[in-house]
Amino acid sequence: MADPNPPVVSSGLSDNAAGALAYVTIIPAIIFLLLEPYNKKQFVRFHAWQCIFLFIACIVVEIILGMIPIVGWIILPFFGLGVLVLVIFLIIKASQGKKLVLPVIGPFAEKQAGA
Repeated sequence: MADPNPPVVSSGLSDNAAGALAYVTIIPAIIFLLLEPYNKKQFVRFHAWQCIFLFIACIVVEIILGMIPIVGWIILPFFGLGVLVLVIFLIIKASQGKKLVLPVIGPFAEKQAGA
């Protein structure tokens, strides 16, 4: 006899997991913006765009710090450590289902995500 309540099969990741994975590197963020179920979800799109804008901002700051002799070179490792801590914090918040809007780049991410 067939089970009257078949198990619900979900395909893919939850929104929280996808939002958190978007911060791991820029590659999952781009993939989530291209793949069908995730690019339709505003929560995942926001975190993917925020990751991309954060990545671009970090590259710009690292280039600027790299061009400043001695002082910039001393600050650069601490900046990298700060970015790592920020990314871990963003992964935790996204996995909890919270949307933490970063200053300056967060509004751009919200605009791109359609929030």
